[in-house]
Amino acid sequence: MELTGLRGATAAVPARRCRGASELCFALPPARLRHPLPRETQQQGRRRRRGVKVVAAISEELPRLASPGIKGGAGGERRSSREKVALRAALTVRRKQKEDIKEAVAGHLDALWDMVGRNVVLELISTKIHPRTKKPMQSGRVSIKDWCQKRGAKGEHVVYTAEFTVDADFGEPGAITVANRHNREFFLESIVVEGGELPCGPVHFACHSWVQSTRELPTKRVFFSNKPYLPSETPPGLTELREKELKDLRGDGTGVRKLSDRIYDYATYNDLGNPDRGKEFIRPILGGEKIPYPRRCRTGRPPTDTKMLAESRVEKPHPIYVPRDEAFEELKQGAFSSGRLRAVLHTLIPSLIASISAETHNFKGFHHVDNLYKEGLRLKLGLQEHLFQKIPLVQKIQESSEGMLRYDTPSILSKDKFAWLRDDLFARQAVAGINPVNIERLQVFPPVSKLDPAIYGPPESSVTEAHIAGHLNGLTVQQAMDEAKLFIMDYHDVYLPFLDRINAIEGRKAYATRTIFFLTQAGTLKPIAIELSLPPTQPGEARPSKVMTPPCDATSNWLWMLAKAHVSSNDAGVHQLVNHWLRTHATMEPFILAAHRHLSAMHPIFKLLHPHMRYTLEINALARQSLINADGVIESCFTPGPVSGEISAAYYRNHWRFDLEGLPADLIRRGVAVEDATQPYGIRLLIDDYPYANDGLLLWSAIRSWVESYVQLYYPDARTVQSDLELQGWYHESIHVGHGDLRHEPWWPPLSTPADLASILTTLVWLASAQHAALNFGQYPLGGYVPNRPPLMRRLLPDLERDSAEYAAFLADPHGFFLNAMPGVLEATKFMAVVDTLSTHSPDEEYLGEGRDEGGVPWTADEEAVAAHSMFAADVRRAEEIIERRNVDHSRKNRCGAGVLPYELLAPSSPPGVTCRGVPNSISI
Repeated sequence: MELTGLRGATAAVPARRCRGASELCFALPPARLRHPLPRETQQQGRRRRRGVKVVAAISEELPRLASPGIKGGAGGERRSSREKVALRAALTVRRKQKEDIKEAVAGHLDALWDMVGRNVVLELISTKIHPRTKKPMQSGRVSIKDWCQKRGAKGEHVVYTAEFTVDADFGEPGAITVANRHNREFFLESIVVEGGELPCGPVHFACHSWVQSTRELPTKRVFFSNKPYLPSETPPGLTELREKELKDLRGDGTGVRKLSDRIYDYATYNDLGNPDRGKEFIRPILGGEKIPYPRRCRTGRPPTDTKMLAESRVEKPHPIYVPRDEAFEELKQGAFSSGRLRAVLHTLIPSLIASISAETHNFKGFHHVDNLYKEGLRLKLGLQEHLFQKIPLVQKIQESSEGMLRYDTPSILSKDKFAWLRDDLFARQAVAGINPVNIERLQVFPPVSKLDPAIYGPPESSVTEAHIAGHLNGLTVQQAMDEAKLFIMDYHDVYLPFLDRINAIEGRKAYATRTIFFLTQAGTLKPIAIELSLPPTQPGEARPSKVMTPPCDATSNWLWMLAKAHVSSNDAGVHQLVNHWLRTHATMEPFILAAHRHLSAMHPIFKLLHPHMRYTLEINALARQSLINADGVIESCFTPGPVSGEISAAYYRNHWRFDLEGLPADLIRRGVAVEDATQPYGIRLLIDDYPYANDGLLLWSAIRSWVESYVQLYYPDARTVQSDLELQGWYHESIHVGHGDLRHEPWWPPLSTPADLASILTTLVWLASAQHAALNFGQYPLGGYVPNRPPLMRRLLPDLERDSAEYAAFLADPHGFFLNAMPGVLEATKFMAVVDTLSTHSPDEEYLGEGRDEGGVPWTADEEAVAAHSMFAADVRRAEEIIERRNVDHSRKNRCGAGVLPYELLAPSSPPGVTCRGVPNSISI
């Protein structure tokens, strides 16, 4: 017998006889417990130790179930002539580590109910059909026997036991049903069924699911074994259950969802606004012909009182519906709640002070910004001690939570406090920062807008050759373009249609920016022109615009700093609304919903995708509740404000293409790479030292090789792909419902061959893991210093002709003008608190390439799939080693040098916390 599940390793377990019993029992040899696996990463080691505990507990429990009257069939013994055989089950239940009084009382009541027969009932389902009834063979119902006795058991995991008596020809158990007749739910991690008569050896069920009380959900839960089956290969005893389970998960599209439900369905983003609160909180519905957008998970909440098409809101602290198994688990919930508490404390004091003070609370100097990290909230505001004495609550919080009221110093300041002032860091952030996916090769000069000239004026940029000729090392503009020396970050068309509305908001001022970079001989970029445009005063007229070039004196230096700040503000909005939220979170959700609705848990492609869907629906629901909603964090802290959703939707309608979301295709689309069959990844980068692309291609290649190997195990030819109804249903619904507003676009990849399938899956795994990590976990470390990367601006550049008094004030105090153009204290602290939370890895994070077994149970019974995943894990480890070497290579100036931060956002492993590294499997924050 082999007992599998210790993070990808298989430990051979010798059979031994229990003293005084004829049945076999199994135990891990002591040496295996002391040295379970070769040395791997710290995170894998922790999970392995947890797995050993669970396996050891199961090994202890199974022998206790020996039944003297029923013979086993181990070793060379001949099967008993009796018609019945015993099968034994061990169920691993994970308990909450922290219970409130109500939960503790409920647990004791369940133990009492269990004693009088209201217990947990199990039933095995065979893979075989009964020859006479033509129905699946069943074991008969049995109860867990030791629930009450183990009420006081210590530890996170508790192993309960049950035993079945089945016909000798029962065959292999393929499913097990669980009816929870207690009063509260419990979390079932796994079930192992074994017995001497099982020809296949122990059968593993990786459940990892909440089992609701039958009072909440009257139907029994069904769990399938970890053997993967394509629909056409489903054993006859499981066919009906497979279809029924998927039907239950789809629901009927009606009713209000309860938090205990497990129903996956679609809805538009009609819950971002709150019209009942006032007209200023009305937001357009995202999704539909008018404003195309991906679909989100349906909750079924009733409409608002004032607008029938808008869904009523659920405000914090009340939870918003996601299917029960998609909700954060206890460790994750604890870490997230702690982050939210920190954010509340960071925001509370500035809010209270602002409400009673006549001051506007701008930063008075850069030392006040520094005090956010050094001294905490008391000194950062530059207020007198007596002001705190007037607010006893603030004083109390200050005294009791001193550590939580101080911000950690962002990494961007850790090696060079003044780097943010220099052009080299400004340019380096385009290839190694939080948003390294907008830099494009400049191929047309001057740049040209694609907006309607009848509305937005002549399409040509105001940047001329005269502006940049002196910064091209003797080249002409055409020569520089031909030699791939010119690059651009172009936010002109993203912002210009919305600027009138943005600039009408009190405390918001923005331009539509373009920034041109020159690629130096050292392989680094330098900014050589910034264009700042405003909408025309009349439709079709020329746009007012400024072109700023690198400074030559004190005045132009301050103006250049302000121009760079406006570019960074544009970049922050596009990063958050488009590249981060839309292109990872929102566009993945339809594929996840469709996977649960159409791919059975026993489908091999569901098993592949499962770790890459973890927590995404929950974090997206939380985003709708408090981040992207009307007056939420994004609207409050970022330049676009109330038009944030519309900017995101405009990109989806005009630019998003699934076939170009994979890394190589995206690099080619942006012109920063060209196809080259002689290169390792089939492309050649035009910026050799491009840390995001360099490291991303390592992980992309590892993911692609793993997915291709896995797909080949189940789909040897096109016929098997085309005849898989579950697979085709998943992809069809992802496009025609989840992304239904773009369903007629010709660029959707076909799903006809194994190569098609591997390509689609590689893109999805890339988006959920590496792409999201690159865009998310640097938000605080690289963006937490507001002057370097302001999320919004409050002033346009001073203009002598427009406002001579303002220009004079700028000349008199450029330092004060710059700080007053930045977000104020309240906006800055709110922004910093939130991105600090969003940049945090939780203790239960699951990282790319780690072992996938849960609680000692292997994720699949397919040994070839396990072997392929082990090769993938080795590829990921090698990628991390290469990244570490690159970060100490002094020829790579965008990631190594005096005061230069290493680029680690795509280094796969990470400890918990804000680390600016680590690639989780899924979009989990």
